[in-house]
Amino acid sequence: MPEIATVTLSRPTGQAELDLIRESGWNAFPPRLPDQPIFYPVLNESYATQIARDWNTKDGGIGYVVRFLVDQVFLDRYQVQTAGAREHQEYWIPAGELEELALPGF
Repeated sequence: MPEIATVTLSRPTGQAELDLIRESGWNAFPPRLPDQPIFYPVLNESYATQIARDWNTKDGGIGYVVRFLVDQVFLDRYQVQTAGAREHQEYWIPAGELEELALPGF
């Protein structure tokens, strides 16, 4: 069987999203809410940590960083986006395509 090429991405999450990921058996991200048309996985853990620390902890929340593998063929459909500084790189995956995101492993 040929080996699948994968890319390691990171996802900053709050407690509610982490609970839903856990409930999936660590195999899927929850569907986006109506006001969340894009799923934003990031290319490096330090950027994900910054988001988790600066955004997910607002209002007394807690932030986590989930690292996961994604099939390179899936990611080839999208361009890497830079959101601010050079190291702030992420993919913009439309919410309707999130179910296609193959998670070969967390």
